[in-house]
Amino acid sequence: MPYPPDHKPLGLPFVELQSIDSTNNYARQQIHDELAQHGMTIFSHEQVAGKGQRGKTWSSEKGANIMMSVIVKPGPVRVDQQFQLNTCVAVAVHEFFSHYADGGTKIKWPNDLFWQDRKAGGVLIESIVGSRESGAGTWDWAIIGIGININQTAFPSHLPNPVSLTQITGKIFEPVKLAKQLCGVLEKNFTMLVKGGFEKIYATYLDHLYKKDTAVKFKKNNRVFEATIRSVSPSGKLIVQHAIEEEFDFGEIEWVM
Repeated sequence: MPYPPDHKPLGLPFVELQSIDSTNNYARQQIHDELAQHGMTIFSHEQVAGKGQRGKTWSSEKGANIMMSVIVKPGPVRVDQQFQLNTCVAVAVHEFFSHYADGGTKIKWPNDLFWQDRKAGGVLIESIVGSRESGAGTWDWAIIGIGININQTAFPSHLPNPVSLTQITGKIFEPVKLAKQLCGVLEKNFTMLVKGGFEKIYATYLDHLYKKDTAVKFKKNNRVFEATIRSVSPSGKLIVQHAIEEEFDFGEIEWVM
């Protein structure tokens, strides 16, 4: 994976906004308007239309949490290497959160942040692939959307198992300060990735995989089944075993929590 020639540290510039629909939308508009640069980070104290995985929304109390998007220019890199960035980000978020939360922090495939069976955060990476300038098959930009529960203590009833850093530690934090710290951890891991360190990052990802070697319930095509999580392939497929060992792409199955 080549190192971006115009590389700047992730987190610079750091754009702090009071309220916006979605930091990922803002980042995408920056790219569209040719104002984006590698490392640019958009942090908002409030999102009115935050994005989650599988088309879901991300709910967050105003001023309480980390809601940010980091713009990355990955190379270009082959499209089939996108899970490498996913792994890099998931490991960085895990490392950051584990620094404050003692024990029990895991990565729920593909990139959710869990603490003792409760969701503390999530990652949504949106890719811009094969623009007219660079040609098909190249990965021009990635928008890394990150949401982490920091100080929030009351959550909407439709969220079944959320948790925040304040609930875990009993302390109040400064979300902007923590967001900038997280950018430093992301930069460290991204630098390792582009310098050929994927195997080390991948091994760390597997070490902290949520429910590894545990039987859990999944749903596929409205059918619920139980399977044991064995691993995740280097390309990002979840490897589970029930009658036989199978691999699933993200979106093929969903967790039943």
